[in-house]
Amino acid sequence: MSDPSPPNSPSQVRTITLGLLRPELADLIRAEDPMLSDGSQIPLATVNRYRGKQVADVLRAARGDLSILDAQVAVSMGNLEPIATNVDDDSDTSRSFGDKAADATASFGGSWTFLILFAAFLSGWMLLNQIFGEPAFDPFPFILLNLMLSTLAAVQAPIILMSQRRREDKDRLRSRNDYQVNLKAELEIRHLHEKMDHMLNRQWERLAEIQDQQQLLQRELHAAVKRDSRDQTA
Repeated sequence: MSDPSPPNSPSQVRTITLGLLRPELADLIRAEDPMLSDGSQIPLATVNRYRGKQVADVLRAARGDLSILDAQVAVSMGNLEPIATNVDDDSDTSRSFGDKAADATASFGGSWTFLILFAAFLSGWMLLNQIFGEPAFDPFPFILLNLMLSTLAAVQAPIILMSQRRREDKDRLRSRNDYQVNLKAELEIRHLHEKMDHMLNRQWERLAEIQDQQQLLQRELHAAVKRDSRDQTA
């Protein structure tokens, strides 16, 4: 039987006890609602929102004004969303026909296949014109060939520059994504250390309370034994 309650019903909203949060995050929540106690149940979505706000405050305190990349990292941590993206796939899917043609031309122009074919073409051109002599279509000094080579160089250079510019844009996007991933990992590790320290402190406090209770029980037991011994003596 399916659950009759809707997916976003209050009974299915995940909550967390305020006292289990890190002190810095708990103090940030209490600053806006002082009536909350350590036993108050806070919705996880609210905790995540305050967590993103705390990350933004930490970055703002360390660097001043937040950049667009820093703000995106803070939002990603607050929403518990991954920030790593595949820059290569995103860049390839958004390529236009001109970008694809430029990439293909630059790739082919920088290969051994092009060099071998081009060398064979030049050798054949000059050899045929040397054999035919004066009646040849492009006798020495091969003026038509020089014109073709100049035209090829003039056209090929901008195409290669367009392809290199696309690669630079892709490298810039990749470096921005790497920066965001590294920044988020650094903040997550920092929060993890703070959470571990908070858990250890709570465990030590709990152990101290258990030890105090044991000592109190021992004193009460010792006092009860003394009372029994006095009663028996009397």
